[in-house]
Amino acid sequence: MSQSRAPTSMACPSRDAVEGAVFPGVREERRPPVDERLAPPETGVEYLGGEWFIAAPADEPHATRHSDLTHVVRAHVAPSYKVAVDMLTRTGPKSDFAPDTSVFPADPDPQTGGRRLEELAFEVASEQALSVTSAKARELVRRGVRRVFCLVVKQQRMFEWSRAAEDWVRLPEDAFIEDRCLVTPLPVRALLDAADVDDAVAHALLLKAPAPIKQALTDTRLAGELEGELAQARRAVLTALEVRGLEVPDLVRAEVSRCSDLARLEQWHRRAITATSAIEAVDVGGPMNDTEASG
Repeated sequence: MSQSRAPTSMACPSRDAVEGAVFPGVREERRPPVDERLAPPETGVEYLGGEWFIAAPADEPHATRHSDLTHVVRAHVAPSYKVAVDMLTRTGPKSDFAPDTSVFPADPDPQTGGRRLEELAFEVASEQALSVTSAKARELVRRGVRRVFCLVVKQQRMFEWSRAAEDWVRLPEDAFIEDRCLVTPLPVRALLDAADVDDAVAHALLLKAPAPIKQALTDTRLAGELEGELAQARRAVLTALEVRGLEVPDLVRAEVSRCSDLARLEQWHRRAITATSAIEAVDVGGPMNDTEASG
């Protein structure tokens, strides 16, 4: 989200008031739990280094890129992780803000019983200065977030925060983000180009194979097997008639070709071995087969 200073009419506490009220006498290096709040949830207020600001709603294309990013990331995460949007994370005594998209372990923190720190964090930058996003990245990394990424909408570029360089490093469009949180590498191109979003999501879901996809794949396989058996049975009927030198009218071929009842095809095949004509072997104009009945 883009950031802006809050209007003066909003009654938000000052930096000194916040530090004094929430952490009386506490040294700055103390690390509160990640889900202990300094910012009031659901208000849009965030804190960064003791300064508070408003995380303003986004406009298009920022909003749509945020949606696409979360959609792609959610599809790629491993089953033991969760994905959150605009989830507040306490990075220190003076900072409590929400990355645009976070990936964190599903299991609770064994020490606090609350949620665990995210391992991946994604920011979408548009109107806000990149310096604000950089300050967030430093705070997140200092807190222990393993990797922080930034999608710059206007430039259509993807960056990852480098601890060594203390700066953003651009990721090539054809690169992939590989991580233990992901079931398959996440294509950077899918985060930059809306045309690649659905393909990337479909590929990830096929690998994860949730129950509906498993059922769909099973149904497709069974349908393919049945169609193969039907094709073989149809060929057997026509071949038996032709081998015996019987004339096979077009209407007989059409009846055999559209039949989707294996039992009927097998019956026609048996008849074709002894029948005196193709018409005698095949029930042309007889009871509707499954294809006709379902149509």
